[in-house]
Amino acid sequence: MSATSANKEIIVHSLEHARAACAVAADLKIPLQLASARGAALQTGPMWFKAVIEQARAAHPYVALTAILDCGDQAGAVMAALRVGLTRLRFAGSETIRAKLAAMGAEFVPAAASTLDLLDAKEPEGACRAFLGGH
Repeated sequence: MSATSANKEIIVHSLEHARAACAVAADLKIPLQLASARGAALQTGPMWFKAVIEQARAAHPYVALTAILDCGDQAGAVMAALRVGLTRLRFAGSETIRAKLAAMGAEFVPAAASTLDLLDAKEPEGACRAFLGGH
């Protein structure tokens, strides 16, 4: 990742958010890390997050995009994510369960050093540009 985007992550809550972040990353020619909201796998489900990421990727195919789904502390949510092909995950469960899930293909990604949560962003693209260093 470039110095501009290293250790930065944008938390998306909608397709609009994901597309806005991808548009800025494409404009700045930087890789992008998107994450779901905390526990999103339990609320919206892995298929919803996968669809959002796939549509954002389709709109901006040249952005090097990493997507991370938060599964809370539920091993079943991790299993559901793995079943739909999502492997980069967050999981707050026990180390014992974490090790078993990792053996099944889960890659647990720690929180980024710096995050932007777009939940209340009135202008997601502007917020992403300011966060990612595009002023």
